[in-house]
Amino acid sequence: MRIGIYPGSFDPITNGHLDVIQRASRLFDTVIVAIAKNDAKVPMFSLTERENMINESLTGLSNVRTDVMEGLLVDYVQRLGGSAIIRGIRAVSDFEFEFQMALMNRKLNESIETIFLLPKDTYAYLSSRIVKEISRLGGDVSAFVPSHVQSALANKLAN
Repeated sequence: MRIGIYPGSFDPITNGHLDVIQRASRLFDTVIVAIAKNDAKVPMFSLTERENMINESLTGLSNVRTDVMEGLLVDYVQRLGGSAIIRGIRAVSDFEFEFQMALMNRKLNESIETIFLLPKDTYAYLSSRIVKEISRLGGDVSAFVPSHVQSALANKLAN
């Protein structure tokens, strides 16, 4: 069984993330969306909120599930029996960072591959950070996130 791990903070999940997840689900028997617990970042949404938003977004993808991960990614992937780390790349700046991470992960564990997926061109500029900023400034994010995520952003910012 081929298991692909798609790690990220997903704060919040965007249509770009979902595009990568949907395409990865056709390449792997199982895809695990690994929500990273990172004490260095202060997320807008809690781990539970992020996991709930992702799960609500995954309808129709029976081979995709979520999990919360902590610690070294290659250790997590190995523990779950994963064969590959899935990463989305939007721009050259993403590639430079992701290329370094892929090489380091390979050095740490040669049996785990990194698979880069390019998003649809309509999502190439999209990031969670940009979505949160647009939402904070009162802009319409309906084209960038599922409707339940748009509602969660509005509710979070209203408090």
